[in-house]
Amino acid sequence: MDQGRPKPDLIIFDCDGVLVDSELLSCRCLSDVLAEFGFQLSVVQALELFLGRSTKAIEQHYRDHGQVLPDDFIPRVKGRVLETFSGALQPIPGVDTVLSELKAPCCVASSSDLDRVSLSLDVTGLAQHFGDRLYTAQMVRHGKPAPDLFLHAAEKMGAKPARTLVIEDSVSGVQAARAAGMMVWGFVGGGHYRSRDGRAILSAAGADRVFAQMSDFWGA
Repeated sequence: MDQGRPKPDLIIFDCDGVLVDSELLSCRCLSDVLAEFGFQLSVVQALELFLGRSTKAIEQHYRDHGQVLPDDFIPRVKGRVLETFSGALQPIPGVDTVLSELKAPCCVASSSDLDRVSLSLDVTGLAQHFGDRLYTAQMVRHGKPAPDLFLHAAEKMGAKPARTLVIEDSVSGVQAARAAGMMVWGFVGGGHYRSRDGRAILSAAGADRVFAQMSDFWGA
């Protein structure tokens, strides 16, 4: 694919931070729930450590540091996030137009659980663009930054990795797409990049291109 004017056979969208402006909301929920269990983690630290990662990765992080999270940690976080999303989640500005005008097939590949992805798309009115073409870290052995999820999505969609374009907002997502042999564009229009240099962060991770507004999806 030509980087400037790609004609992909498939476009894979991450959900959080690409389709919906959810990263700050979910990191606040994570920070709050951890605090309830006596673990201190700021929203900024949550973004740095877990942006684009699954809840399993969060548990593994603490396990690697000799700390075990309570059994009800994941259910508590999931419940808090779903409740928060139901009342406050917004779509990324302009993404509905981009999805409506796409010529290539598209799907979602997210580190979040399927119920969270489904709720996010329902609440923001974006579900109509994807139907059941939703793939999550629950469906593969290794989540991002491993390539498993993107390769799984491409296989299900009948597309070759080399003919697939991924839209990602996280370092782990960019790394996963690169490892899968796919072209990847970094998106930095979510609220979590207002105080961070997302362009530098995702470019350093290996993004082929970085853009900040959905109106610039296809570039000049």
